[in-house]
Amino acid sequence: MLLETAHVVAVEADSVWVETIRKSTCGSCAAQKGCGHGILNKISSGRRSYIEVFSGTLAASHCAVDDHVRISIPEKVLLRGSMIVYMLPLVSMLLGASFAANTVQGDQDLLAIFGAAAGFALGVGLVRWHAWHTRSDKSIQPRLEEMVSSSAEAVTVR
Repeated sequence: MLLETAHVVAVEADSVWVETIRKSTCGSCAAQKGCGHGILNKISSGRRSYIEVFSGTLAASHCAVDDHVRISIPEKVLLRGSMIVYMLPLVSMLLGASFAANTVQGDQDLLAIFGAAAGFALGVGLVRWHAWHTRSDKSIQPRLEEMVSSSAEAVTVR
């Protein structure tokens, strides 16, 4: 399970909206230079993103704006999502190139290029469809795990 600390920016009935700041873990990773996350982290360093997080071991009703909470996402969700996002366009591109080059008469190289482009576009479309289709599946959404610090505790006395 992957854990991240986040800042609560809004509270709803069964969920909270949190703000996260991307942290770089590239210093301890063996694939530092070849990793897409490392490159994206360098490009958008410090960029904030907002995520809707549903109740887990901590109920959303126990949270308030400005609390810091720990959120989690199961590793299998991340791995399955990565496979879909990376492999589906790649496999469909290869199948498109192979299909076009072997079934249509004409310049095989040119047909393979157009088939690859069409297959890649189909793969990207399937990824988008899958994201839209599973957008409301709560089993793959981040969950609230624990309160790190409460805004009520942060009141300072002058």
